[in-house]
Amino acid sequence: MQFNTETLRYDAQGLIPAIAQDVGTGTVLMLAWMNAEAVARTLAEGRVTYWSRSRKAFWTKGESSGHVQRLVEMRIDCDRDCLLLLVEQVGPACHTNRHACFYTAIRDGVEVVIMEPEV
Repeated sequence: MQFNTETLRYDAQGLIPAIAQDVGTGTVLMLAWMNAEAVARTLAEGRVTYWSRSRKAFWTKGESSGHVQRLVEMRIDCDRDCLLLLVEQVGPACHTNRHACFYTAIRDGVEVVIMEPEV
């Protein structure tokens, strides 16, 4: 069956959450948003493109930082309302210069930073 971006279930703003996961390590890197055009661009170009809700503009991961996400595989969840992007991450995924955005854990009721910024 040929994929059509219109078969996805977008929210009222026309967006769908996209979870980026490092294909090599399995680390969940980040969560961002895509619209139908961002999904299509990502599939066509092989570099992950998101929709910035704050800037109301497309951003291709790494276009200014060089920390590119190369798409290996895109997966759709059972409700078709969330995407999983298996990516090859070049450099940190997080704007804080950490490998992943999920760098704080709650352990015994205390926030603990479990990942330091990369050099």
